[in-house]
Amino acid sequence: MAKNKNTVKKDNSAAPVPYEPVSSFGWRLIWAGGTLVVAGFALLAYADPMGRNLPALVSPFLLIGGYAAIGAGLFIPSPSPSA
Repeated sequence: MAKNKNTVKKDNSAAPVPYEPVSSFGWRLIWAGGTLVVAGFALLAYADPMGRNLPALVSPFLLIGGYAAIGAGLFIPSPSPSA
């Protein structure tokens, strides 16, 4: 038996619940982490090939710290509204 193509489905879906996927503090942490990553790569450009100067020692910590801050900023929940 063939389906009737002239029937219209009723849209009974409710309005989606508004939520903020990333909190405002999370966005600030993501921006700070991105700044640390950019600073780490910029500092890495001045590193000695043998890794014996200050930029070669500091840039890995900036890069890892920046990526960790971005990851933390993505998972920090927004504060719950208090009554």
